[in-house]
Amino acid sequence: MAFGIKKHELAEWKEKIHKGEIAFLTHYWIDDRFPGCTTVTKAGCRDIEKLAEWGRKYGLSPEWIDNRKPDYPHFDLFGMKQEEVLKKEGIKNFLGKK
Repeated sequence: MAFGIKKHELAEWKEKIHKGEIAFLTHYWIDDRFPGCTTVTKAGCRDIEKLAEWGRKYGLSPEWIDNRKPDYPHFDLFGMKQEEVLKKEGIKNFLGKK
């Protein structure tokens, strides 16, 4: 279940994706399959090849791209991988984390 996201944040994420940028959207998230994880970051880009190449830098397999909505392909990042990627991308404060 996703929550804690504002409409303008979602709109900005979608706009960046359509421009071919790597875009990040972090929101609160609870899923019993991932205990201890309370947020997820969607790292998306409309250009699948660009997204796959970006993901390889962080050890993400192209097969992990969520492409159920073809206009918004993305990786779901959570846990330690989420923190690692956001830190390396220079995103220091997401949902109150430092």
